[in-house]
Amino acid sequence: MGVVRVFKDLLYDLDNIKINDPAARSRVEVFLLYPCIHAILGHRMGHYLYKKKFFFLARFVSQLSRFFTGIEIHPGAVIGKGFFIDHGMGVVIGETAVIGDDVTLYHGVTLGGTGKDTGKRHPTVLDGAIIGAGAKVLGNIVIGRGSRVGANSVILKDIPDYATAVGIPGEIKKRYSEVEIDQRMSA
Repeated sequence: MGVVRVFKDLLYDLDNIKINDPAARSRVEVFLLYPCIHAILGHRMGHYLYKKKFFFLARFVSQLSRFFTGIEIHPGAVIGKGFFIDHGMGVVIGETAVIGDDVTLYHGVTLGGTGKDTGKRHPTVLDGAIIGAGAKVLGNIVIGRGSRVGANSVILKDIPDYATAVGIPGEIKKRYSEVEIDQRMSA
């Protein structure tokens, strides 16, 4: 990953946070004061080291980032651009988690496994999904594009694109068309 790409992705992340958080006033404020940005930058460094098989160093960077931000992201996780963790304290993202572009998580979210499985054992969260505070999304499941997971829900099964799931265990309560989502986003 080149320096130019890293810088472009950082600017995209900063702008995405400004769009999604009414309290964010400037790129400088977000860069200096939002733990989410520090966690993402730490993750990108750790992930680079992880891919180069410097596992101990990658985990060291990950744990250092967790110490300073309260956000635990395993360096093996794959995270797209525009990722936003609002009030991130207590967020945990497991080793085989995959997170698409423009995904939002709130505090206390866990993207975790369900036991000692091997291979892919953490969730995949597709582009534009939002996962509410305290939600637990567990196992090798897929949260669909543009989907919403309600606060404190426990999700153990796939959620289709443009659906809202709530409860323990999570159940689909509403489905949206792509046009409805686009209209809501532009309003």
